[in-house]
Amino acid sequence: MPSPDVFPFTMGPALLFCPADRPERFGKAADRADAVILDLEDAVAPAGKELARRAIVEQLADAGAHLDPDTTIVRVNPVGTEDFRLDLECLAETPYRTVMLAKAEGAAQLKALDGYRVIALCETAVGVVNAVSIAAEPNVVALMWGAEDLLASLGGLSSRNDDGGYRAVALHSRSAVLLAAKAAGKEAIDAVYVNIPDLEGLGAESRDAVASGFGAKACIHPSQVAAVREAYAPTPQAVTAATELLEAASTAGTGVFQYKGKMIDGPILKHAQSVLRRAR
Repeated sequence: MPSPDVFPFTMGPALLFCPADRPERFGKAADRADAVILDLEDAVAPAGKELARRAIVEQLADAGAHLDPDTTIVRVNPVGTEDFRLDLECLAETPYRTVMLAKAEGAAQLKALDGYRVIALCETAVGVVNAVSIAAEPNVVALMWGAEDLLASLGGLSSRNDDGGYRAVALHSRSAVLLAAKAAGKEAIDAVYVNIPDLEGLGAESRDAVASGFGAKACIHPSQVAAVREAYAPTPQAVTAATELLEAASTAGTGVFQYKGKMIDGPILKHAQSVLRRAR
């Protein structure tokens, strides 16, 4: 199989998981989100995984239901499992070349996905500790972290405190994966928000994600997509302010300058450029 060129991850900001054994949901998920993640791992019971693989292949026969390979991700089972081997056999029959590797734990695992653009899901203690070397692999386009699997790998009980905020170890892991991804020039994807009815909490967490540098956030229900998109979309006022600031910088020359009573330097200009990128 020829190896496609690895390109920067540009699917975000709202990525929607869809169980791969529910083909009747594929098209709806793709229509509602920026990208759909067909899940062959946790969302599918062991007895249903073969059905799920067959569903991914069979939907390709229906031209009306054919998902766009540029906005379709397939989450495969962990490297070394029999299901992973079967997942790759399934993918070889499809045009889908962007995969999410569940429980990624080391750079060597990425060799098994040569020819695919990989979103490495760091959701165990080993995966988080090795995030830097994982992100450095050439076929990795993004890192994502997973809170609940991470805490399970630690023998913990929950990733969140009673007030809904993340525990310190989860926050550390979130930051570690973000830093590893961006240090390698890759994208970072924030974990899912499992309290589906709490759209206010999802919005707040999504706003923190975009302010921190995460390029996308994964969703587990269609109702979450709008909240994520709203958080990532800069307001008209923010776009105007960023545009005016960059115009002022173009006439100020190089170095630090004063603008509306504030000191403006390189990092501030990069923030403004980021706003305009998100607006586009």
